[in-house]
Amino acid sequence: MAFQPIQAAVRTKNVKYAVRDVVIKAQELESKGKKILYLNIGDPPAFDLDTPEHIKQALIDKLSNREARPRVATYCDSMGIKQAREAVLAYATRKGLPDVKLEEVMIAAGASEAITLAIAALLNPGENILTPCPGYPLYTGQIPVYGGELRPYCLDEDNDWQIDLDELERKVNSKSRAIVVINPNNPTGAVFNQESLLKVVRFAEKHNLIIFSDEIYDQILFDGEKHISLAEISGDIPVLTFNGLSKNYVMPGWRVGWVIVHDPRGYIKDVVEGMKQLMRCRLCSPHLQQYAIKAALEGSHEPLRQMLIKFKERRDITYQMLNEVPGISCVKPRGAFYAYPRVQLPDGIDDNRFCLELLEETGVLVVFGGGFGNAPGTQHFRVVFLPEPSVLREAYGKIADFTAAFYKKHSFTPA
Repeated sequence: MAFQPIQAAVRTKNVKYAVRDVVIKAQELESKGKKILYLNIGDPPAFDLDTPEHIKQALIDKLSNREARPRVATYCDSMGIKQAREAVLAYATRKGLPDVKLEEVMIAAGASEAITLAIAALLNPGENILTPCPGYPLYTGQIPVYGGELRPYCLDEDNDWQIDLDELERKVNSKSRAIVVINPNNPTGAVFNQESLLKVVRFAEKHNLIIFSDEIYDQILFDGEKHISLAEISGDIPVLTFNGLSKNYVMPGWRVGWVIVHDPRGYIKDVVEGMKQLMRCRLCSPHLQQYAIKAALEGSHEPLRQMLIKFKERRDITYQMLNEVPGISCVKPRGAFYAYPRVQLPDGIDDNRFCLELLEETGVLVVFGGGFGNAPGTQHFRVVFLPEPSVLREAYGKIADFTAAFYKKHSFTPA
């Protein structure tokens, strides 16, 4: 009898990650000689940015130390090395998180791993976690893996993408276990004000929910914005704060992240112990890279300041040029390095088709809004404004020309 094909587990069928999935078509076109302008992924060192030298030097020094060299090749504590955890604790204290203890800090292979482990430790089949719409697709990709139901809540585009309490109340149910807040938000660039965040705290208290506070872009802010950590204002309500070095310190491939537990009353101690057990099962996070945490958080922040100057210029080009395109409107990003413009499209055409045709005809690669979530009746796409200004101007010029031709082809006049 011939060997029969073996099918993948059902849980994989609903796993999608639009940011990476769209690259397949771009690579196919690139192999045929088409020039591709990549505006699809938030990977700072892929452009004209680099990890600060003092952070790299910290690891070089560690490797150069003959006595220490063998030790960085070993497994380390599953929760992370003490030096790294102490640096995160000090950073959390400076940010205003109250009464953080060392045992409440856990180091992970990027914030993504910490988030995935938290979902795994919390969610039972049939339960749900409220996720922002639009929001980072890691959450909507991982929740179904553990048998969870997707329960998106729409952000208010007409109010700078802030959080709408009435929308939260419409989406919560008896199976809800947590609510996710991404601040600054990916993909919109929104920075949530204190009013929005206090709504989340009151809502979580009312419905007995854990708050997942994703703060990976907390230092990438424009126009005098101040970042407020949810754990700073949540009182007794439990918060898991996720962060890392990927974005603020231009280190996405190093995979260095963490989670900080805020649970003064011990409401989620069982969930936290579940996370720790899962961390023990995977042995440890990459050992050597953890020595970058102290260097990054406590070293010079001049590279970050210089980076923010570049980002602001690129944000301003993005905001101006996209809003000049008839049929496209864009809320000004206040943080991170993304914009989420809205595009008017003829009936029967979605943003996936628009972005695919844009790629095929112009070589401009953006991510369709459906990959992050859209409010009913709206279409969007996400752009990453990390490339140099000349590249952005070229890309946005191509988007403008393509959009005009697209409307003409479909006999559509935007409002």
